[in-house]
Amino acid sequence: MRRSGSLLLAMLVFALPSLAQDSERLRNAKALVFDRKYTEARQAWQQILSAAGPEAETAAYWVARCSENLKEDARAFKEYGDYLARKPADRALVEEARTSRVGLAARLYRSGQTQQLLVLKEALADASRTVRYYAAFQLGGLGGEPAKAAVPLLKRILAEERDPDLVDRAKLILLRVDPQALAVAQTPRPAPQPAATASHGTWLKVRVFEGGTATPKVSVNVPVALAEIVFKSLPEDAKKDLSLKGYDAENFWERLKNLPKMEILTIEGEDGEKVQIWIE
Repeated sequence: MRRSGSLLLAMLVFALPSLAQDSERLRNAKALVFDRKYTEARQAWQQILSAAGPEAETAAYWVARCSENLKEDARAFKEYGDYLARKPADRALVEEARTSRVGLAARLYRSGQTQQLLVLKEALADASRTVRYYAAFQLGGLGGEPAKAAVPLLKRILAEERDPDLVDRAKLILLRVDPQALAVAQTPRPAPQPAATASHGTWLKVRVFEGGTATPKVSVNVPVALAEIVFKSLPEDAKKDLSLKGYDAENFWERLKNLPKMEILTIEGEDGEKVQIWIE
């Protein structure tokens, strides 16, 4: 027994310097990330990863995170995949890695890597609600045909989600991707109205005409309940254009929703184009 105790003590004595060195490496790697020195931090985490110790799993995540912060999208995408292939136990880091991978896939798709579309579509069925929603928002942001894959989930967000910020974001994306789907998903429910406002309509209608044409080039019908969200999201240059036309951009929506029913507000451009807006 005395010999076994001596052997154990000797093993601990030899192990202590190594444990202290590992602890110092870990503190250094974390400090470099905190200081946003991502190139140095990635090297530090790679050393921990190569050592194959108990922190190797976490190190694999931080290697990818540093690459993402360095805007090395393709490298970060692969490194997140390597991390997830380890089947790590930390659920929070796993969810963050899958979410980051979705964002990277969207950026890589925009840069010409069209194969990343499959990654985005697969993420729509992810076990994590956070990842699913993020995939829907990223797909919707791509526009065109790829964005249509996100429509069913965006409509589910409108129907099931209670977070108003997520609902508003889904509404705005649907408005760009498929206004008709938005109209169906958000058909206004009857609600008691004060007598003073009972005559107001429930739909905001917009028609855009090119110069000299009688047929609108663009026709949009939006529930009044959603219109305020749209006006709040107008870019600054659009607000500036409204101001140049004589409209107070900040109070435009308030004035518009108080228009008498069916009265048309017309805005005409210098080249003959015309926008008509009314409540019905």
